[in-house]
Amino acid sequence: MVLDTVSLLLVIIGAVNWLLVGAFQFDLVAWLFGGQGAVISRIVYCLVGAAGLWCISLLFRDRRGE
Repeated sequence: MVLDTVSLLLVIIGAVNWLLVGAFQFDLVAWLFGGQGAVISRIVYCLVGAAGLWCISLLFRDRRGE
């Protein structure tokens, strides 16, 4: 359950970042962490991507028991 919540938060952060890139050509993650090629930025991008993959599993879970 915690992993689901953290993953969802990371996906939301990624979605907001993409909204800013699309609307204003402003990459918030790159701005915060020193550019797209910075190690910390790349880690954040990888975490957001992994969280997105994890969230795919949310589509296929049986939630009737909860």
